[in-house]
Amino acid sequence: MSQVATETMVRVENVHRSYGSGATAVHALRGVSFDVPRGELVALKGRSGSGKTTLLNLVGGLDEPDEGRITVDGLDLSGLGENGLLELRRDRIGFVFQSFGLIPILTAAENVGVPMRLRRADPREREERVELLLSLVGLADHAAQRPGELSGGQQQRVAIARALANDPALLIADEPTGQLDAETGLAVMELLRAVVRSERVTALVATHDAALLDLADRVLELSDGEIVEH
Repeated sequence: MSQVATETMVRVENVHRSYGSGATAVHALRGVSFDVPRGELVALKGRSGSGKTTLLNLVGGLDEPDEGRITVDGLDLSGLGENGLLELRRDRIGFVFQSFGLIPILTAAENVGVPMRLRRADPREREERVELLLSLVGLADHAAQRPGELSGGQQQRVAIARALANDPALLIADEPTGQLDAETGLAVMELLRAVVRSERVTALVATHDAALLDLADRVLELSDGEIVEH
């Protein structure tokens, strides 16, 4: 995959995405454009149904726009093809979801190591990276516990560690505090901000929690599929 060096990690240009057709079509995104500079934590806010998840799925290469162009880490997603998108998601993007998405039968350490197993990383390298990441998220003492033995906040910390396993350039988080109480949610957002600094990663985080937006370097607001200018 060819890559162009740039200080912009994510570039979204005039992106449209609709579902269905005719009178019943849902216009999820209507000409959205913005840039995310490298090393920033950018929060995406908006009401439910405003298009946040659709936009994150497009930036993460999980869906394709009807119109427009998306560039991630210097790569035009439209030109990658399915194999290229798989490589992008595996090697350059980490995902954190509201539902945690951990594998119940695996320990915290094993869950964090899954992405590196898929990449066939050296076992010793994998173990060292898992230990480092669990320490980073404050769970070094919980490596042998399974998700059912952890609190919601701890499970989300494991999910963040897993998202960082392959040293991604971009972290995408969709309502990462949606299932957590306010205090735990704030701690998770503070962790994400710390991770952006320490791991030199860029983050695009969708949240509807106004109290958490202050931690972002920049806030983008979506309303009815459009970016609202302030």
